[in-house]
Order: sequence, then structure tokens, then C-alpha cells
Amino acid sequence: WLNNRAENSHLAFRRRERAMLRFRRMRSLQKFASVHASVTNHFNQERSLSSRPLFKANRAAALAEWRNIGAA
Repeated sequence: WLNNRAENSHLAFRRRERAMLRFRRMRSLQKFASVHASVTNHFNQERSLSSRPLFKANRAAALAEWRNIGAA
């Protein structure tokens, strides 16, 4: 059980590692990673830490802010 927990904790890292294999140049990877990190941090909220109404309100606020930034 402990081994499975340790393996599952690395899944996000492995997913990112797989995505990095597509890039041939380090510079293009860095550009992508910087944009991806800001978008992910903006939308990724820990669902288990908040109630459903609060989660939906936060997600709607993040989407509205994203649309506002995109329109500018």
C-alpha cells in the first residue's frame, strides 16, 4: 500500500515529463512551461479542500477573469 502511494505521488511529474519529450529545443519548452504554469495555477484548485458551491464560485471567477484578460 505504501509503495502504491509513493508511485501515485509521482504521476503528475511523469505526465509533465512525457509532455516535455515533444519539445526539441529547451527554449521552446521553457516558453511553453512558463505559460502553462500560469494558466494551470490560475485554474487548478484543490477540489477536495472546498465545498462544491465554493469551488464552483471560484472556478467561475477564474474563468471570468481569464476571459477579461483574453479580451484585452
